[in-house]
Amino acid sequence: MTIDRAPLLDHRGLDLESARRITYRIEQSFRYDYDAPVEAVLQRLVVVPPVRHGDLHRRAHRVDVTGAATRREVRRDAAGNTIVRVHAARVERSVEFRVTAVLERVRGDGPPVLPAAALTDPRLLRPTRLTAADDRLRALAADLAGDGARGLDLAERICAEVHEAVAYEHGVTTVRTTAAEALAGGRGVCQDTAHLMLALCHLVGLPARYVSGHLLGQGGTHAWVEVLVPDDGAAVAVPFDPCHGRRADSGYVTVATGRDYADVAPTSGSYVGAPGGRLTTSRQVGVIAVAA
Repeated sequence: MTIDRAPLLDHRGLDLESARRITYRIEQSFRYDYDAPVEAVLQRLVVVPPVRHGDLHRRAHRVDVTGAATRREVRRDAAGNTIVRVHAARVERSVEFRVTAVLERVRGDGPPVLPAAALTDPRLLRPTRLTAADDRLRALAADLAGDGARGLDLAERICAEVHEAVAYEHGVTTVRTTAAEALAGGRGVCQDTAHLMLALCHLVGLPARYVSGHLLGQGGTHAWVEVLVPDDGAAVAVPFDPCHGRRADSGYVTVATGRDYADVAPTSGSYVGAPGGRLTTSRQVGVIAVAA
């Protein structure tokens, strides 16, 4: 399949949950501008969705780089994410990275399925720097698990609690804000609520992972959580969005999974030169076709 240039539909008027097939298009760019030439630019991009994530299939994609001569390396990391590394010996003034992808959700193809060993994978059970617990988090986890709830019932309780505990407010936290700090401040964005839910899941013994992706109708990239539960000798990943206090549905498009934001930051990198580079981003994600 080539990149489909069909116009985006108004998803608000579509019954996506009843659709047999949904086709999405992602267009996203990251432009870096510098005041003077820079050298040895190394950029890590986690912007290409996986070939398959449950019922979501990648049908076509393209990554374009303009503004400098580059070479690239593409690989999959331990979680199966597509990692694109771009190298440029020199950038005179600016360089732009643009990804376009077409994905199709096929109803009935089921949730992401992992080996049963994922249920005891330390990467999905141990805290990271961003999800480390403090006394307040440990006390909250004990309260949530205190009535004997387990599995998805407990995950539902955690999702609802995090939604109530952190009010959405942009600009009061950064990508370095920890789960404990977000809980103490009571304000933050989607990555903060995802980190907080992950911290609580780890404390009560629920294997869970961070999800980076897109939510239809939202201006920027989005983050949520997948909780792993046993199912017929395997593990299935069930998505929860604590930022909105609900399970994720057909409005969500997964790009990558990891232990926390640091694993799957859409763009990160380094260069040699004067500090002060400026990043400008753009994003357009929507539905281009629906089959009932």
